[in-house]
Amino acid sequence: MRITDLLSKESIDLKGKPMSKDAAIEYMAELMSRSGKIADKKEYAAGLFRREQESTTAVGEGIAIPHYKGNAVKAPGLAALVVKDGTDFDSIDGEKVHLIFAIAAPDTKENVHLDVLSKLSVMLMDENFSKNLI
Repeated sequence: MRITDLLSKESIDLKGKPMSKDAAIEYMAELMSRSGKIADKKEYAAGLFRREQESTTAVGEGIAIPHYKGNAVKAPGLAALVVKDGTDFDSIDGEKVHLIFAIAAPDTKENVHLDVLSKLSVMLMDENFSKNLI
């Protein structure tokens, strides 16, 4: 599965404005919902919030990757948000987040969300790639 296969035009916003972490998560659920891959936007957002309560998904270097695996998802998906001026996301390095990628995975035996998280992390470790996205 390729990362680009999970994205749809409707689930990408390249001109995000700074917002609170909670507002950003709600907005990511909205973007994912626009892709048609979510059966229940409210439950998907709640799942993203539950995951954030475990520990932040802001991995440092200006990147956050909230994710959810569950019944609220019809098909694997990815939403992307670029916030040029950054937003506070309780990042492990204390820096603002400029790139947010939300992962949606159906509740199946396959760990699609882990596969996507791994591939996305490798891509984002390329500093030039991340800077170009911003």
